[in-house]
Amino acid sequence: MKTLKIAIQKSGRLNEKSVEILKTCGLSFENYKSSLISTVTNFPLEILFLRDDDIPEYVQDGIADLGIVGENVIEETGADVHYLQKLGFGKCTLKIAVPATENYTSIEQLNGKAIATSYPVILENFLKSKGVESQIRVISGSVEIGPGLGLSDAICDIVSTGGTLKSNGLKPFADVMRSEAVLIANRSVQDAPEVAELLQRIRSVLKAKSNKYVVLNVEKYNLDKVVALLPGVKSPTIVPLFEENWVAVHSVIAEEDFWDKINSLKAAGAEGILVMPIEKIIV
Repeated sequence: MKTLKIAIQKSGRLNEKSVEILKTCGLSFENYKSSLISTVTNFPLEILFLRDDDIPEYVQDGIADLGIVGENVIEETGADVHYLQKLGFGKCTLKIAVPATENYTSIEQLNGKAIATSYPVILENFLKSKGVESQIRVISGSVEIGPGLGLSDAICDIVSTGGTLKSNGLKPFADVMRSEAVLIANRSVQDAPEVAELLQRIRSVLKAKSNKYVVLNVEKYNLDKVVALLPGVKSPTIVPLFEENWVAVHSVIAEEDFWDKINSLKAAGAEGILVMPIEKIIV
C-alpha cells in the first residue's frame, strides 16, 4: 500500500480536534507535540505538523497527499485541492465588525472606509460581490486593535464567540464567510484506495458522533407507536423480554433530534430508556 502524508495544524484551534479524530479512527502515533512528522504504526500514513496557512499549498503541490484545514484558509490561498469531507469542528464565521459606537445600517456605508484584515483575498471578493470599494489594510495578528489605534474604520476577522470583539469595543456588522475544518486531498490521489479507506474511517467516526444508541422497554401493544419514532440505522432491533408482552427496542437517534424523540417515546409508552454514545458507525 502507498504511504500517504497528511498535513495538520501544528498548534492552534484545529490541532487538538485533528489529532483526536485521527486517533478515534484507530490510528496509532506518538510524539506529535515534539516533532514535525509522526509515523502511524498501524496504517500507511505519515502526519506532517505545519502552519495552517501552508497546508493547502502543500496539498496542492503534492508535498502532502491530504490535509485538515479550515475552509477560510483554502479560500484565502486559492489552492487547487479536492474537498473530501467536512469534519464538523473548527466552526467559525469571518465577519466584518465595526466600532460599537457607530451606526452602520448597510454594507454600502463601507465605501471608502479602511478595513483591517488578515484575509484580504476573501474580503476583496466579498466587497466586489456587494459593489463596495474599501481600502483593505492587511494586518497579521491582532486585527481587532485596528479601529482603536486609528488604523482602520472596521475589521474583517474570524469570530467564534464574539467575546474578543466586545472587549475591543467592536460589534459584528456583516457575515463574510462561514468556515469549518475540512479534509482535503491532492487531485492525483483523491481516488486512491488508501484514501478511500481513511475516508471511510473518518466518516464512520463522524456519523457515530452525530448519533446516540438507545435501548428501551415497551409493552407490545405500544410497539408500533414506538417503532414509528425509531428508524435506526436501517430499522430498530426488537428483542423479547422475560416478562410476557414486553420487548426491548434497540435503535439509533440523531443527536439533533434527541430530546424531541425521547419525549415522544415516553409519551408513546417507552420505559427504562438507556442512552449510550457510539464509537463508530460503518455503513
